[in-house]
Amino acid sequence: MAKAQRHPLEALTEYLPENTFEEVVHYLQTYKVQLTITRARTSILGNYRNAYGNSHHRISINGNLNPYSFLITLLHELAHLLTFEQYHHRVSPHGKEWKNSYSSLLKVFLIKKIFPEDIAREINQSLHNPGASSCSEPDLMRVLKKYDPHMEGLHFVEQLNPGDWFVTRDNKIYRLDQKQ
Repeated sequence: MAKAQRHPLEALTEYLPENTFEEVVHYLQTYKVQLTITRARTSILGNYRNAYGNSHHRISINGNLNPYSFLITLLHELAHLLTFEQYHHRVSPHGKEWKNSYSSLLKVFLIKKIFPEDIAREINQSLHNPGASSCSEPDLMRVLKKYDPHMEGLHFVEQLNPGDWFVTRDNKIYRLDQKQ
């Protein structure tokens, strides 16, 4: 297995939306976060591991995410860190305490008008009860996918009409008979 390479913190700017670097770095430095940008993972977008012993808090984020998805995923994981700092392991990972932390972090960036209007609208709709992942919020997931450069030519099944043929990522061919 190849050893992870260290990069200057400024390299993070290529993954983040404009005008977010300073705020993000503030959190990373304040809480001594070891941030790892990983290859694409299909099962998760990001991950948080709390500090213990002499180790720092660790967050990993998939490097193939568009800047808005990257930031939202990073804020999701930072919310876990903030929740851990306050409650340790005494609360549910995506319970009300985490939801409050996550909503507070999202509001910081909404106030700064970092997100395009369509993403901001979806985030605002979920602030009172954010999902455990953007995948659990289908409307937010759909709007975020619009900003993925590799989505050109790809469609959601809901965009197809009965009788349309389509190919999945694993090259299986299907015909949509009817929508439920």
